[in-house]
Amino acid sequence: MMGARDWWHAVAFVATTVAMNGPVVAEEAALADPSPTRLQELDFSKPPVLPEVDAPSSETIEQAIREGVDFLVADQNPNGSWGSPTNTKDLNIYAPVPGAHHAFRTATTSLCLSALIECAASDNEAAQTAIEKGEAWLYKYLPRLRRADGTAIYNVWGHLYSIEALVHLHQRHAGDTQKLAEIRTLIEQQYDMLRRYESVDGGWGYYDFRYQAKRPTSSSISFVGGAALVAMQQAKSIGIDPPQDVVDRAIAAIKRQQKSDFTYLYGEYLKDRPMREINRPGGSLGRSQCCNLALRVWGDEAITDNVLKHWLYRLYERNGWLDIGRKRPIPHESWFQVAGYFYYFGHYYAAMCVDQLPAAERAPYQAMLADLIVPLQEKNGCWWDYPLYDYHRPYGTAMAMMTLQRCLPAE
Repeated sequence: MMGARDWWHAVAFVATTVAMNGPVVAEEAALADPSPTRLQELDFSKPPVLPEVDAPSSETIEQAIREGVDFLVADQNPNGSWGSPTNTKDLNIYAPVPGAHHAFRTATTSLCLSALIECAASDNEAAQTAIEKGEAWLYKYLPRLRRADGTAIYNVWGHLYSIEALVHLHQRHAGDTQKLAEIRTLIEQQYDMLRRYESVDGGWGYYDFRYQAKRPTSSSISFVGGAALVAMQQAKSIGIDPPQDVVDRAIAAIKRQQKSDFTYLYGEYLKDRPMREINRPGGSLGRSQCCNLALRVWGDEAITDNVLKHWLYRLYERNGWLDIGRKRPIPHESWFQVAGYFYYFGHYYAAMCVDQLPAAERAPYQAMLADLIVPLQEKNGCWWDYPLYDYHRPYGTAMAMMTLQRCLPAE
């Protein structure tokens, strides 16, 4: 039987023959096809009817995670960080040096730390040593992280993912009063940095091509705000509360970008073009999970279990729209202007959405995610979705590992 990924690749291939009218026609052609993967109407009053999925076994998932751990241990830089700016191509992401790469490396290192703490066995001495080296690097370099210049504010990724890593380290060092105090200080510093680099409209962007002011005039970008809010909620859960006014403005910014079907604009600057390809459901597929999760964990009662379930189902059934963009070297060149680097990002937050569901209802959604992620592992144990200097393999591996960790049944 043709799987979801194969089906959508076939649909996309056929869709290229009608491309004269753009991706919108391709989407509508796919939805009209009477296949087993035809999408159901969105009805948030009830859960979706799920397909049968021949998911990888727990043993297969655990083996994939172990191979990911081994990759991260081998890929770590001698100074304890992960990633570098050394691998370039004809078209590179705009990255003013050196600050942009400080941001990329900090965010990548933070994700790798979180993944190893979550996934590595306690008796894996090499992995535990890698965690200790990564932790030392983060403590040393994180306080120095700032924006690259007035235009590039990639540092927000470093601030928010370092909060997640520090929450993991806080749990790792339970009972060590001195270490916990140091971690609290670092998290509070990241709150200060996120306030400093908050958009004038609330939330965060990563470019400011308007005025490059001291307070960024960047457009609020939905999924950046979503990721920051998720990280802040994790810190709040260990008793380190973020500034409520910053949280409130970020929530308001995401709500302004929310559409009636719980998809989200790419950024607030596109509010007057809600049906542009990138703002349609296929274009939002890699960020709907993150934004819905962010609103949910901050108390938005409109984000019900059924909302999460429908968008987990659609992530699986429509996965081809994300997968076609995976590994393409040019951002936003694919259908619905999807960029490759949304792939593991979208599934990482989808796995956290699964965690929001009642334990007894998680299994079919875990199966769908595992069915998507396990087969994409490379021969060397890594996962990657977009050629981003030398950051893509470690960040992709970290996100994929933490996704799969949440696909395992609770012990």
